[in-house]
Formats: sequence, structure tokens, C-alpha cells
Amino acid sequence: MGRKPTSSIDPTVVPAAINSNESQGAGGRARAELSFENQSLLGALFGQFDANLVQVENRLNVYIHARGDKVLIEGAEDAVARARETLTTMYDRLAQGQDLDAGAIESLIAMSNEPTLEGIISGEKEEPPIMIRTRRKTIVPRSATQITYMRSLSRDDIIFALGPAGTGKTYLAVAQAVSQLMTGSVQRLILSRPAVEAGEKLGFLPGDMKDKVDPYLRPLYDALYDCMPPEQVERRIESGEIEIAPIAFMRGRTLADAFVILDEAQNTTREQMKMFLTRFGQNSRMVICGDPKQVDIPGGDRMSGLADAVDKLENVEGFGTIRFSAADVVRHPIVGRIVEAYEGVG
Repeated sequence: MGRKPTSSIDPTVVPAAINSNESQGAGGRARAELSFENQSLLGALFGQFDANLVQVENRLNVYIHARGDKVLIEGAEDAVARARETLTTMYDRLAQGQDLDAGAIESLIAMSNEPTLEGIISGEKEEPPIMIRTRRKTIVPRSATQITYMRSLSRDDIIFALGPAGTGKTYLAVAQAVSQLMTGSVQRLILSRPAVEAGEKLGFLPGDMKDKVDPYLRPLYDALYDCMPPEQVERRIESGEIEIAPIAFMRGRTLADAFVILDEAQNTTREQMKMFLTRFGQNSRMVICGDPKQVDIPGGDRMSGLADAVDKLENVEGFGTIRFSAADVVRHPIVGRIVEAYEGVG
């Protein structure tokens, strides 16, 4: 593609945090030029062999030429504007010490349809930046719906997060819970799931009750380990600050000063969901995650407790409801296409 090595420096460039010039040609074609002040970030910004620039080029059908700290973008007007905003946000993330991988870039490209992408991530003047800080990483939204979700996580008492796998429902809830536990705004973190999965029954699994239940709770452990050092997770589980248990273990309790997450909530019955919701206590927050299209309740004719609760409570004060779609999948792009294909089948 005729790129110059990312290590080449143009000594005539006047330093600036990010300078941008844009011009428009005939037929809706446009070109934009960006320059970046911190040249030590350019290797990570461009990627090995300019892989990050190629990813933006291929997804937005633009041409990108990099030389020194300058990047020239050419293509259709809308595509150039999206590419410019994506590259600017990529640079901002690196400048803030955040990770930048192919998945993050894919998400930023998808969000570049949003007219306020840069402001949403960096924070408007009257609002703080939208991010979750944990011991191991700083997390920013990776889809348009995640923006709304992360705002709801910091505002609403009880949140229903609905949608397919891979949209970040549970992961972001765990990250917010860890963040609040670290700052002391809650005293406990309680993670729960119904011990129901497609075609599986606990009685067929070896070991005691903990051994039988742990496989169903593994995704919650994985999210915790991604946000906290493993030794801290184990220590806090032993002390009771973090509790991971099936929903049946919640009966008869009042969950005060706690961040409570129920995952795979579509597999609760109406009775279980009512029981769980009424455990809510003072200075607590609940997040209820699930995919209403993936119900595995034994019997097949029992209404999902998640669907019933959303129907009854969606418009009640203090509740937030966030609906994700295949477009919000932040795993490999093919996962979103898989979800769309299955949702399109009768």
C-alpha cells in the first residue's frame, strides 16, 4: 500500500495533541489529515506492519497513508469522517494507558456511526468520562448500547440487561461491581446463576454440591479474574466479601450493602425471580442479565421469570432496562453474524 515505516519522523511537523485538516472534493470524495503529538504512541496506534490502519481501511473502504506523525485519509466523505474519528479515539485510548487490540478497534469502528463517539468516551464537558476502573484495567464502552448500559450501571437501582451472548452484559456488570467494591461503596459482591443448562442436570455431575455447581458459575469466575488479581479474588471469596452461588442459596436473605448480579436469568422461573428481586436491601444494586431467546427451563411450557419481571417492572421507577442486539456483539465479528443467522431462523 506504499506505506512509510512507522518509525520515520517528519522534522517539519509542528507538535500538537491532535491536529486535523479536512477538505472535500468532487463527487462526495474527501480527504483528512491528522497529526499526533506523542510519537512514542504511533507504533501501537498503527499496529505491527500497519495492521490497525489496514483494519480501519478495510472496514470503512478508505485509503490511509501514514508518514511520521501524520496520517492522510482519503475516500467517501462519510467514511473519511468515521475513519478520522476512529483513529482519534484510538490515539486517545492509548494516551490514557488503555489497551488497543483488534476487538477494541472493531468496536470503535462500529461506534463511529454515533455522532458523539469521541465525546462519549472522553466525557462531555458537563459529564465525567464513561469508563469503569478496576485493579487490572480501565474499561470503556465498546458498542453504542454499552454506552447506555454503563450509564445505567452507575445510576439505576435494578437493571435488566437483555440480549445475546458476547455483548458484555455480565462482564460490564462484574467490572462495575468490582470497581464499587474497591472504592468501598458496597461491602459485598454477590454473583448468582440458576443451575439450569440445556440438556444438563446436576445429578449427573460428579463430586459434592460445590463441584456440581462450579461449572455453571465459571463465566462469573472468569470475569472476576479479568478484573482483579486471582489471589485477591480467592482471599475475598474466603472472607465472604465475594460470594458466588446458585440462585437457590438466596432464599430467605436480605442483600444489603451489596452489588448483586444474576446471570442467565432467562432460566429462572417466575417464583425464583420474585424471590430474588425481593432480596434487595439498603445501599444495594442489582443487575439481572439474560437472553430471553435462550430459555432452557425444564418442561418447556413454564414462562421465564426474566420475561415476566421485565413485563411487570420495566416502567417502574428505579429500574433500568437495556436491550442488546447482534450489532452489539463485541467478540469476534463472526459471532455477531452467527447470532443474526440464528435469530433469523423461524
